[in-house]
Amino acid sequence: MKIKELRELSDAELNAKLAQLKQELFNLRFNNATRQLNNPMQINVCKKDIARVKTILRERELKA
Repeated sequence: MKIKELRELSDAELNAKLAQLKQELFNLRFNNATRQLNNPMQINVCKKDIARVKTILRERELKA
């Protein structure tokens, strides 16, 4: 997910996206623990997406 795409979303959409990404990370970790995950790098990608969303939310909080 590109940072430019995330910056176009509203705060409510970003919070929804954050919840969705956290749920996805939980599922990826669960699948990894049960050896059903084909690509373990998906976990890192998901964690970086979460960090991007949190960064944008924090930037907006400081700007206000």
